[in-house]
Amino acid sequence: MVENESPLMLAQKFGATLMTPVFVVDRDGTLLYYNKAAEQVLGRQFDETGSMPASTWSRLFLPTDEAGTPLMPETLPLMIALSENRPAHGTLWIQGIDNVRRSIAVSAFPITDERPKLIGAVAFFWEN
Repeated sequence: MVENESPLMLAQKFGATLMTPVFVVDRDGTLLYYNKAAEQVLGRQFDETGSMPASTWSRLFLPTDEAGTPLMPETLPLMIALSENRPAHGTLWIQGIDNVRRSIAVSAFPITDERPKLIGAVAFFWEN
């Protein structure tokens, strides 16, 4: 690990180099970063939204099932990765801040420090 850089910082740097949408949260589910590719799907630049708690981003991006029924935050792959400290995958619908509804696949996994203690999670997602 690069001196003085946490695994979460490294996840953000890695995400910045990818063409796949990436979403990084801390252990509480607070959004720390999403990359340029994610901006296309979420409908707004990260610089405009900034960091926000899970209770906010889970409503802002409005995750639903195919029928449009809102999903509880704890059922989202990213939150499963945090709460159960294991990888999770699923498909869902989101309505971006641009009001466009999109079907996405999400794969999420926990991030630990060197102890290993859970410190956050990262989700990769793409439109179906």
